[in-house]
Amino acid sequence: MTKELTEGSKAPAFALAADGGGKVALKEYAGRTLVLYFYPKDDTSGCTKEAIGFSEQAAAFAKAGAAVVGVSKDSVAAHDKFKTKYELKVALGSDPEGKTVEAYGAWVEKSMYGRKYMGIDRSTFLIDGKGVIRRIWRKVKVPGHVEEVLAAVKALK
Repeated sequence: MTKELTEGSKAPAFALAADGGGKVALKEYAGRTLVLYFYPKDDTSGCTKEAIGFSEQAAAFAKAGAAVVGVSKDSVAAHDKFKTKYELKVALGSDPEGKTVEAYGAWVEKSMYGRKYMGIDRSTFLIDGKGVIRRIWRKVKVPGHVEEVLAAVKALK
């Protein structure tokens, strides 16, 4: 069991395959703010709304000095389809083994219709240029979330 991450914790390092044949790794964002968000599944309603929201604000995040990366256990091929279908403008990391998901404490027990199962907790981490977690959002509700994260990024300055 990994130690619970808190605001002020050092962000766990990660290196993942990403959409378009690329890679995303924490060290690539040294000196820049990173918004790292975990979501359950490509092309499902909440996840699509969240990805579109971050994409619509991608320029505003960039202007505020932040990059946005979404992570799920979906394959790179699934990410490519998802990104193309909705013209997404954020990088999508693929974590099929769930190592990064677990390192950030986003792999949790969930319950639907009384059935318990393990899944990804929709969560977002705001990581500063020194690799320190400055804000954590758990059990994210999509409406208004992107705006709240953008405000937090701007407040880091």
